[in-house]
Amino acid sequence: MQSEASSSSNLQNLYNECKEMMNYHVIIRMQDGREFDGVIESVEPDGVNVLMGEDVIIREDEDNRQMQFRNPRRFRRFRRMRFPLATILALSLLPYPYYAPPFPYAQPYPFFPY
Repeated sequence: MQSEASSSSNLQNLYNECKEMMNYHVIIRMQDGREFDGVIESVEPDGVNVLMGEDVIIREDEDNRQMQFRNPRRFRRFRRMRFPLATILALSLLPYPYYAPPFPYAQPYPFFPY
């Protein structure tokens, strides 16, 4: 009885966490150890819909000698996948690197007419 209450409580906490991170790029850790990254598109009581990106490379006419130094076309495609809430172990935001703060401009701007 207690395990059912704790599992429903865990699912409710995970549901609330998914709702808070909706439209953010997250890392999803599954109970079997797999990890996926994607953007949470929608959250339902029994599952989560995630837009997962995949890199696509298209090579055209590899036999053509004129195009041998040309770079292949690359783009990123997003596919929708659904994950049941019961199989998700944890969510975390994807850490983006912090570079440097923007350059501070002198105040006021020294040139006319500003």
